[in-house]
Amino acid sequence: MSVMTTNTNASTKTIEERLDRIEQLNESIVVALNKKKKHNIMYGLEDENEERGNWSGRFDFFLSCLGYAVGLGNVWRFPYLCYRNGGGAFFIPYVIMLVFVGMPIFFLELSLGQFSSSGPLTCWRYAPLFQGVGVGMVAVSAMVAIYYNMIIGWSLYYLFASFTSELPWTNCDPEWASPMCLDFVKKADSPAECHFKLLQVNTTSGTCYDFNGTLRYIYDLALAKEHGIERKLPSEEYFERKAIGNGFSEGLQDLGPIRWQMVLCYLLAFILVVMALSKSIKSSGKVVYFTATFPYIVLIILFVRGLMLDGHREGIKFYITPDMSKLSDSAIWKDAAVQIFFSLSASWGGLIALASYNRFHNDCLRDAIAVSIGNCATSVFAGFVIFSYLGNLSLNLGVPIEDVARSGASLAFTVYPYAVTLMPASPFWAIIFFLMLLTLGVDSQFVLVETVTTALMDRFPKLREYKLLTVMILCCIFFLLGLTLTTNGGIYMLEVMDTYSGGWNIMFIALCECLSICYVYGIRRFLVDIETMIGHKICGFCPFFMCKYWWALNWCALTPIGVAFIMIFSWVKYTDMEGDEFPEWSDVLGWMMTLTVIVAIIGGAIVALATGEGSLGNRFKQACTPTVEWGPALVKHRKLVEKYVPNYVVDPWGKEAQSGGNVSPNDIALQMSFNNSYNPITEKEIYRKKSE
Repeated sequence: MSVMTTNTNASTKTIEERLDRIEQLNESIVVALNKKKKHNIMYGLEDENEERGNWSGRFDFFLSCLGYAVGLGNVWRFPYLCYRNGGGAFFIPYVIMLVFVGMPIFFLELSLGQFSSSGPLTCWRYAPLFQGVGVGMVAVSAMVAIYYNMIIGWSLYYLFASFTSELPWTNCDPEWASPMCLDFVKKADSPAECHFKLLQVNTTSGTCYDFNGTLRYIYDLALAKEHGIERKLPSEEYFERKAIGNGFSEGLQDLGPIRWQMVLCYLLAFILVVMALSKSIKSSGKVVYFTATFPYIVLIILFVRGLMLDGHREGIKFYITPDMSKLSDSAIWKDAAVQIFFSLSASWGGLIALASYNRFHNDCLRDAIAVSIGNCATSVFAGFVIFSYLGNLSLNLGVPIEDVARSGASLAFTVYPYAVTLMPASPFWAIIFFLMLLTLGVDSQFVLVETVTTALMDRFPKLREYKLLTVMILCCIFFLLGLTLTTNGGIYMLEVMDTYSGGWNIMFIALCECLSICYVYGIRRFLVDIETMIGHKICGFCPFFMCKYWWALNWCALTPIGVAFIMIFSWVKYTDMEGDEFPEWSDVLGWMMTLTVIVAIIGGAIVALATGEGSLGNRFKQACTPTVEWGPALVKHRKLVEKYVPNYVVDPWGKEAQSGGNVSPNDIALQMSFNNSYNPITEKEIYRKKSE
């Protein structure tokens, strides 16, 4: 009897111990779940990588990439390049460069960032010899972020100025306009009209003056232009003499005083960035739902309105009429490649930073194709919108379209604002146009600042505990460094930075990316890495093996050749900054920006070799060999790499040992109802109910 009692007690004790262990595990599950935000659990969007965080959803990442790629250059640079390079004929080299240069670089960077879950500063563990490339990327993003935010500041200034019953640049105001403003110098039909008004006629320049020697009329616009006499739009005078003040500056050598209006707008632009990045990608990923989609709504509205204007047919015809003879000019191919390169924002580090927050098995190839095509389609569509208004402006001013088709700030802040004044309810159209410019700029600016922030937090992980403070300090530094942009001559500094900070150097970065992946790390292993992430099928139906060799061909040969062609052509056709506004030292300043990136790349390679062990040959071999930390960030994903990489270290950080067998939130998968909250029932309670 006592024996039976003893056995029963032992059995009961064993069962109790097991049930206690089960209950402890369930408690671990509850603790893990409590670490998650309720809405994340409900929608199955919990972070896969708790340390760095992930996008709340795939659409957040897609819109962030699209907003980063689609920027101000799509609206004000692409249409001008079409005009300058044969209209519709420009589409041919543009598409070719998209396929062979743009999309391969775009896909390579998304794959690299997603596979390593690392930003541009730390993703080079596959080949430490190229670690300086990451430093160069961060430097490029930082320099571009400084001047790009000033353009956002201009958009804010014009947006505030548009909230009025009559746009301030509708007419020439003597308070800020020069004597050459459009309202002060009229267009005469002939010299006879000038004689009738008792004016002196200058047949050499096609102009008419009063007895005080003041220019009053121009009867031959072409002849006057040949003699350097040209009327200015009220919007141009407003931009130069009222808004940014470059009309009072002789050039970069004469920056002049800081304009407090521009300082406030510049500061407000950075405040918007800090607010959007207050919770890193968790907040910016929601902001882009508006900033990335609103420009498309505005473009469609503006296009419909543009089709109702007189002269729109001539403008669109001018835009798309092909001049096939231009295809024999090497300049058109260079312009197409550069536009693709800059339009997609490739090799700036932003794509790697965005992709590093993806979940490991996200289909980055699908995203790369969709964003690349969407970005270029946006450029083409924006051309139709802009030239419909340029056609109307040409008709109203009585000048050829090529005289109003300009690039850069002239198109966005002078030509189009004046075209808006010719429309009914002009303040409304001005407001939505500058809202579009604002949203086009800010989502690109978000990524530029996030790129630098991500790089710093990856390099110094403790900063992740102070994300908001890090962003605020970074934006304060950028703001102080960019104060020269708020002076009268700030636009000349902006042009130097735009020309040199993201020019030849990013082509060198792209070349390093392709060479390091293909010929140092190994293209075959990289393709297997990608297939491990996205699976055997892409877009849900197409086998990856059917296209992977196409990407390999591009990365190993076609893309580097294309990039090298652009670099060489840029050297051959290199010209200094033109105009009296840019002294000789302007190019020296610009090349210092460019060489900062090049020195960082070379310096990174020297550091990798200097910190190695053994002979120079051994050090070079070590610098070209992946480090033990290279690969996915999570142990469960590194186990997938172990299957095809011999001697691969699955857990170099000892994470599994540190976890002590506790349940990780990343390993919990729940099937939940949207209407029911999680209320776990322990195995111990189930057993007791069955016993009863």
